[in-house]
Amino acid sequence: MAAQALHLVPPTSVAEPLLRARNVTLEYRSEGRVLRATDGVSFDVYRGDRFVLLGPSGCGKSSLLKAAGGFVAPAAGSISVGGELVRGPGPQRMAVFQEFDQLPPWKTVKQNVMFPLLASGRAKRHEAEERALHWIAKVGLDGFADAYPHTLSGGMKQRVAIARALAMEPEVLLMDEPFAALDALTRRKMQEELGRLWEEARFTLLFVTHSIEEALVVGNRILLLSPHPGRVRAEINSHQFDLHSAGGAEFQAASQRIHHLLFGADGAAHEAAPHPAAQGTALTPAAADAETARQA
Repeated sequence: MAAQALHLVPPTSVAEPLLRARNVTLEYRSEGRVLRATDGVSFDVYRGDRFVLLGPSGCGKSSLLKAAGGFVAPAAGSISVGGELVRGPGPQRMAVFQEFDQLPPWKTVKQNVMFPLLASGRAKRHEAEERALHWIAKVGLDGFADAYPHTLSGGMKQRVAIARALAMEPEVLLMDEPFAALDALTRRKMQEELGRLWEEARFTLLFVTHSIEEALVVGNRILLLSPHPGRVRAEINSHQFDLHSAGGAEFQAASQRIHHLLFGADGAAHEAAPHPAAQGTALTPAAADAETARQA
């Protein structure tokens, strides 16, 4: 039933979050003006989560991801990973962006994947090469290890970027609308491959999108942000959805419900009086799996 397809997250979590954002306000200053991107945003990401930041353009979701990566410092509030405050970029948080030019063009696919391992000192050359080839094969590019980026399609370049990030074995993989510039068929294929990789490696994912359908397909938990400045409107569980359920009645009902929470009068009510989920309480991935089994 549609009422069961989408529900606010109850405060039942007992595990410690891996990534914790507390009352994060992000601001940009330009020519004497202050532009507030987010206002007091709080959420928790647990180990193994596929956590999605969803909202309209300008709500600060990409800014929150950059803050989690250590590229932007909060004007107020804090972000921590593993109990340690994020004070700058680090190999524990690897990012994949929307742009196709994030790969140095003078390096081959293998060299691109090896580079952060060598630059950070996390692996010697032999181990870095082994790990690079492993993840290149995992993303379906084992025949392109010696190819240069200019010979690759957009989807292939994104696969290289994902392989490069996962080879570092980060605590959190950050993805900022990584498939937005791809055509519809390639985007669907990349969503499917990301799901397959997560099933195999169970990494922790923080994912930004403005597509409701992509959020339902990719995430097991979704944080809904209001239009500028971004504030928490609701947090929901979406672990029951995937590409196979897309288009079904339950999926469509969930999509419509999210749209109403974001843009309808109900959404304004949630912004005025956030659910306890806005304070970071959530089902852990294990609890979500148990809930799925119970409903089945």
